[in-house]
Amino acid sequence: MSSFTVTRRVEIDAAHRIPDHGSRCRHLHGHRYVVEAACGNPSLQEAGEERGMVLDFGFLKEEMLAVIDAPCDHGLLLSVDDHVMLALLAGGSDRPEAWLEGLRERVAGQGYAEGRDPALGGKLYLVPGPPTAEVLARHWYERLAPRVHARSRGNAALLAVTVWETPNCWARYQP
Repeated sequence: MSSFTVTRRVEIDAAHRIPDHGSRCRHLHGHRYVVEAACGNPSLQEAGEERGMVLDFGFLKEEMLAVIDAPCDHGLLLSVDDHVMLALLAGGSDRPEAWLEGLRERVAGQGYAEGRDPALGGKLYLVPGPPTAEVLARHWYERLAPRVHARSRGNAALLAVTVWETPNCWARYQP
């Protein structure tokens, strides 16, 4: 069976740490992440402004910028369970326990929390597990898939999200 695939990429700079890692990745450090989203359809759209396309690259870019770039670029990606880092950041809040509890509730309810940290004022993005390339690929897939489906009016599906942590290392999530 024939199939068409289109891929769009965005690049972000972000810091993270893997607190349980037995090596240097447990320390706070940064990456130039490259995130690729692959969308597919067995056929091309037959009418409208996307005629002859799986999905307009510009539409896919807009969704990736909203889900990945806007909340994460030049930010700090952490696990909601990274108690050490979150305690440090919470120290800048008038009510640190309330701030932390609000983050935990958002992650439990929607699968992530985004905002500003009260200590440094920078972007903060929390996920339920360690912010590894694998976890981020799955997380961003789960956030992008319904947006791709809606944006294409059900004509395209998100096939996979690939997260490049370095030029030599990447992780891909595809259901």
